[in-house]
Amino acid sequence: MLIGTILAALAVALGAFGAHGLKSYADETTLITFETAVRYQFYHAFAVLIAGILFKFFPDKKVKNACTFFIVGICLFSGSLYTITILKINAITSFNFIGTITPVGGLSFILGWLFLALGINTKHE
Repeated sequence: MLIGTILAALAVALGAFGAHGLKSYADETTLITFETAVRYQFYHAFAVLIAGILFKFFPDKKVKNACTFFIVGICLFSGSLYTITILKINAITSFNFIGTITPVGGLSFILGWLFLALGINTKHE
Protein backbone atom coordinates (compact mmCIF):
# COMPACT_ATOMS: atom_id res chain seq x y z
CA MET A 1 0.00 0.00 0.00
CA LEU A 2 2.96 2.30 0.62
CA ILE A 3 4.09 1.84 -2.97
CA GLY A 4 0.57 2.63 -4.18
CA THR A 5 0.48 5.91 -2.26
CA ILE A 6 3.93 6.90 -3.54
CA LEU A 7 2.92 6.10 -7.13
CA ALA A 8 -0.26 8.16 -6.71
CA ALA A 9 1.66 11.12 -5.28
CA LEU A 10 4.13 10.88 -8.14
CA ALA A 11 1.22 10.85 -10.61
CA VAL A 12 -0.10 14.08 -9.09
CA ALA A 13 3.33 15.72 -9.40
CA LEU A 14 3.80 14.50 -12.97
CA GLY A 15 0.28 15.56 -13.89
CA ALA A 16 0.90 19.06 -12.57
CA PHE A 17 4.20 19.19 -14.45
CA GLY A 18 2.45 18.08 -17.62
CA ALA A 19 -0.32 20.60 -17.22
CA HIS A 20 1.97 23.53 -16.50
CA GLY A 21 5.60 22.82 -17.33
CA LEU A 22 5.37 20.89 -20.58
CA LYS A 23 2.98 23.14 -22.48
CA SER A 24 5.72 25.44 -23.72
CA TYR A 25 7.95 22.55 -24.83
CA ALA A 26 5.65 19.89 -26.26
CA ASP A 27 3.18 19.75 -29.11
CA GLU A 28 -0.42 18.62 -28.56
CA THR A 29 0.25 14.98 -29.53
CA THR A 30 3.16 14.74 -27.10
CA LEU A 31 1.08 16.29 -24.32
CA ILE A 32 -1.66 13.72 -24.96
CA THR A 33 0.92 10.93 -24.72
CA PHE A 34 2.15 12.33 -21.41
CA GLU A 35 -1.41 12.71 -20.08
CA THR A 36 -2.13 9.09 -21.01
CA ALA A 37 0.89 7.98 -19.01
CA VAL A 38 -0.24 9.97 -15.97
CA ARG A 39 -3.83 8.72 -16.25
CA TYR A 40 -2.82 5.05 -16.39
CA GLN A 41 -0.35 5.56 -13.56
CA PHE A 42 -3.17 6.99 -11.45
CA TYR A 43 -5.55 4.15 -12.28
CA HIS A 44 -3.02 1.54 -11.38
CA ALA A 45 -1.66 3.29 -8.29
CA PHE A 46 -5.25 3.04 -7.04
CA ALA A 47 -5.31 -0.59 -8.18
CA VAL A 48 -2.21 -1.26 -6.03
CA LEU A 49 -3.97 0.35 -3.06
CA ILE A 50 -7.16 -1.62 -3.66
CA ALA A 51 -5.22 -4.87 -4.00
CA GLY A 52 -3.42 -4.09 -0.73
CA ILE A 53 -6.74 -3.63 1.04
CA LEU A 54 -8.24 -6.73 -0.59
CA PHE A 55 -5.24 -8.80 0.49
CA LYS A 56 -6.37 -8.39 4.10
CA PHE A 57 -9.65 -10.13 3.21
CA PHE A 58 -8.30 -12.45 0.50
CA PRO A 59 -4.77 -13.39 1.59
CA ASP A 60 -3.93 -15.15 -1.66
CA LYS A 61 -0.61 -15.02 -3.51
CA LYS A 62 -2.53 -14.10 -6.66
CA VAL A 63 -3.52 -10.79 -5.07
CA LYS A 64 0.16 -10.07 -4.37
CA ASN A 65 0.98 -11.05 -7.94
CA ALA A 66 -1.67 -8.57 -9.12
CA CYS A 67 0.18 -5.79 -7.28
CA THR A 68 3.43 -6.82 -8.91
CA PHE A 69 1.86 -6.77 -12.36
CA PHE A 70 0.29 -3.35 -11.70
CA ILE A 71 3.65 -1.92 -10.61
CA VAL A 72 5.49 -3.49 -13.56
CA GLY A 73 2.75 -2.14 -15.83
CA ILE A 74 3.22 1.38 -14.49
CA CYS A 75 6.98 1.15 -15.03
CA LEU A 76 6.68 -0.24 -18.56
CA PHE A 77 3.51 1.45 -19.87
CA SER A 78 3.67 4.86 -18.21
CA GLY A 79 7.45 4.82 -18.03
CA SER A 80 7.79 4.22 -21.76
CA LEU A 81 5.32 7.02 -22.53
CA TYR A 82 7.20 9.40 -20.21
CA THR A 83 10.41 8.43 -21.99
CA ILE A 84 8.83 8.96 -25.41
CA THR A 85 7.75 12.43 -24.27
CA ILE A 86 11.27 13.33 -23.14
CA LEU A 87 12.76 12.01 -26.37
CA LYS A 88 10.30 13.96 -28.54
CA ILE A 89 10.86 17.20 -26.64
CA ASN A 90 14.61 16.80 -27.13
CA ALA A 91 14.22 15.71 -30.78
CA ILE A 92 15.99 12.42 -30.11
CA THR A 93 14.99 9.83 -32.70
CA SER A 94 17.55 7.10 -32.06
CA PHE A 95 15.39 5.33 -29.46
CA ASN A 96 12.25 4.68 -31.50
CA PHE A 97 12.04 1.13 -30.10
CA ILE A 98 10.81 2.52 -26.76
CA GLY A 99 7.26 2.49 -28.11
CA THR A 100 7.39 -1.30 -28.36
CA ILE A 101 7.64 -1.50 -24.56
CA THR A 102 4.28 0.24 -24.03
CA PRO A 103 2.08 -2.75 -25.02
CA VAL A 104 4.06 -5.01 -22.68
CA GLY A 105 3.11 -2.64 -19.88
CA GLY A 106 -0.51 -2.80 -21.03
CA LEU A 107 -0.35 -6.59 -20.92
CA SER A 108 1.00 -6.33 -17.37
CA PHE A 109 -2.02 -4.23 -16.41
CA ILE A 110 -4.37 -6.82 -17.89
CA LEU A 111 -2.58 -9.65 -16.09
CA GLY A 112 -2.77 -7.66 -12.85
CA TRP A 113 -6.54 -7.34 -13.14
CA LEU A 114 -6.89 -11.03 -14.01
CA PHE A 115 -4.72 -12.09 -11.07
CA LEU A 116 -6.75 -9.83 -8.80
CA ALA A 117 -9.96 -11.46 -10.02
CA LEU A 118 -8.52 -14.93 -9.46
CA GLY A 119 -7.17 -13.97 -6.05
CA ILE A 120 -10.46 -12.66 -4.71
CA ASN A 121 -12.37 -15.56 -6.24
CA THR A 122 -10.36 -18.11 -4.27
CA LYS A 123 -12.25 -19.80 -1.45
CA HIS A 124 -10.64 -19.31 1.96
CA GLU A 125 -11.53 -21.28 5.03
